[in-house]
Amino acid sequence: MPSLFRFLVFCAVMAGVAYGAMFALTVYVDPTPREISVRIPTEKVNPR
Repeated sequence: MPSLFRFLVFCAVMAGVAYGAMFALTVYVDPTPREISVRIPTEKVNPR
């Protein structure tokens, strides 16, 4: 039983680390907005 408890604690700590990393990314990383232009070939716009 103690090994099961250690495994569950390990899984909980790993989940907490992953959650903390995702939270830190959302708080501290700001994406830089930029303009995007995509060329569409005329064959796709006017199929004949």
